[in-house]
Amino acid sequence: MKEYLAKEIRNVVILGHMGSGKTSLAESFLYVSKAISKKGEVERKKTVSDWLPEEQNRLTSLSTSLIPLEWKNYKLNVLDTPGSEEFVGEHENVLNVVNSAVILLDATKGVEVGTERVWDEVSKRNLPTIIFVNKMDKENVKVDRVLESIHKTFGQKAIPLCWPLGGENDFQGFFNIVNKKEYRISGDSTIEGDLSDEALSKYDELYEKVVEAVAETSEELLEKFFGGEELTQDELNDGLRTGVLNGDIIPIVFGSAVKNVCVHELLNMMSTLLPSPLDAKPKTGVNPKTGDKITRLPDENLPFSGYVFKTIIDPFLGTMNLFYVASGNTKGLADPYLANKDQTIKVGQFVTLMGKTQIPVDVLHAGDIGVALKMDLETGATFCDRRDPVLYDAVEIPTPIIYVAIVAKTKQDEDKISSALQRLNIEDPSFEIKRNPETSQLLIGGQGMTHIGYILDKMKNMYKVDVDITEPKIVYRETIRKVGSAQGRHKKQSGGAGQFGDVWIRFEPIPDGFEFASEVVGGAVPKNFFPAVEKGLIETLEHGPLAGFPVIGVRAVLYDGSYHPVDSNEISFKLAAALAFKEACKTIRPTILEPIMEVEVTVKDEYVGDIMGDMNKRRGQVLGIEPRQGGRQVVFAQVPEAEIIKYATDLKAMTQGSGHFTRKFVRYEEVPEHLIAKIVEEYKKQ
Repeated sequence: MKEYLAKEIRNVVILGHMGSGKTSLAESFLYVSKAISKKGEVERKKTVSDWLPEEQNRLTSLSTSLIPLEWKNYKLNVLDTPGSEEFVGEHENVLNVVNSAVILLDATKGVEVGTERVWDEVSKRNLPTIIFVNKMDKENVKVDRVLESIHKTFGQKAIPLCWPLGGENDFQGFFNIVNKKEYRISGDSTIEGDLSDEALSKYDELYEKVVEAVAETSEELLEKFFGGEELTQDELNDGLRTGVLNGDIIPIVFGSAVKNVCVHELLNMMSTLLPSPLDAKPKTGVNPKTGDKITRLPDENLPFSGYVFKTIIDPFLGTMNLFYVASGNTKGLADPYLANKDQTIKVGQFVTLMGKTQIPVDVLHAGDIGVALKMDLETGATFCDRRDPVLYDAVEIPTPIIYVAIVAKTKQDEDKISSALQRLNIEDPSFEIKRNPETSQLLIGGQGMTHIGYILDKMKNMYKVDVDITEPKIVYRETIRKVGSAQGRHKKQSGGAGQFGDVWIRFEPIPDGFEFASEVVGGAVPKNFFPAVEKGLIETLEHGPLAGFPVIGVRAVLYDGSYHPVDSNEISFKLAAALAFKEACKTIRPTILEPIMEVEVTVKDEYVGDIMGDMNKRRGQVLGIEPRQGGRQVVFAQVPEAEIIKYATDLKAMTQGSGHFTRKFVRYEEVPEHLIAKIVEEYKKQ
């Protein structure tokens, strides 16, 4: 692959709802650009970008793939992303390095939940966008209905630049509104020709909308438009690009990735209308040595800096780090500085990837995307010229919304599980691994069961580690509700030195934690035994009287007692303190506390009532509602964790996949009286 400078590069992400045909489009790009001689199919598990076994088994993308294309005088770095919203970590990292997007729609369905979600991601970053309406060759395609759904979501700035030919169940090709040519399907390509009567009947109406949109990109063109003058072809082309770059125009094209229809035109538009890295915002970071802010343009003459946005670990191919060249180039780079770890690393080899195939490159220039081999890097890392260091902000990783507990199926699996998960976590930092010290469960957190299932499938396929899934246990606490006092007296005589400790302790409820105080007067208990009393209480509070949960929210006041000058010792007073708490439990009314989570649930307006009603059924308390753009609202609530273990799955069902939520722990609260016995019984069984 030849070298390309920033002005010749386009970094484009393909986004869309699951099943809209992103991988098929990537395959068509490769075929039309002659990068491959034969197209693969998702259904036959033979595509360049879906090369992981987990993707082939599920017939869907689960990881981002890099597809570099050479098209005319341009290099298009196309990034094929998963359609599932559960892989938001993949999207966030990719959106941090691309300059534009192609959003796919299924022509039989129009705008779907996933379309709205990715448009939210793209629009908040102001990324220039092209809409590709795919699957026009399918039955029951109603173009007007599709266009209506597009305008409802994207607004009137979304305008067709190519229009389909043929009837509802008879897709025959398309015509290009800008160059005034039509393209009829012939085999696996199209034949160019002049506009037919069918095309001409629609052309004037569509052309007028294009010209009007272009005219609004500058005062000069607007004046010419209102003066009734025709725009030249150059003015039309330049105005289109200006409008796309400014976000004032979103081109729509209709085609079929499977039949390669309108793919040629789409590649042309991606090359001529979408921005180069020079047109996009420069990367910003800090000097890791001084903390000073730094802005780096994708300039060939600046010192080298690169940002890693994805790590792939393969047992045969090794570790591959996909990175964006933010400045400079890789030529002559020696022992770069790893800014996020403040260390120098050995330089390895630089290549590009086509799916899983490594393609050698001599040098990667500013604005390009490449792959680093045999280098100590990971997702989110900045590596740069050590003489002029910079540290770019890593993407904020979304916190998990669902957890499962995993148990190794065999002793052999158990021995390998930790290292396997750690390596998988390097590839995907958006899932969390933690061991709960109280329940001894090994937990995996992710963005949904598809996300977690992919991690576990990959662990089985790649590292030969198999696990069973169970529900995570809720980490309850115990506390007291009343003030009460009790004596704890420990006496043991067995010949020789005995044991004696005697304490009177008052227990008081407090909001949280544990406090110890002394009100002993007259030396009834010597001060040197106070630490033993406190230690004895701390140890006994680790296992509460009801179900063995840790006890919190207790203030213990030692106010009286007695001792023996010979038999009293530290162990005696520790045991006496434990006995005092056990006796006091008869009067201080111990109870169970449960973790309360704060959730923010984002849904369409029509689902707000259902969400609020469901939250009440889960013993939750709705705190408020805030409107959001695009006909959405955020419901703020607090709810017991025990009630939302499977909320990620339930929310999908309630909102047809359009809702999403975040969660975080806020505090512990008393469990309702009628639920205590059930919890106690359940945990005593365990």
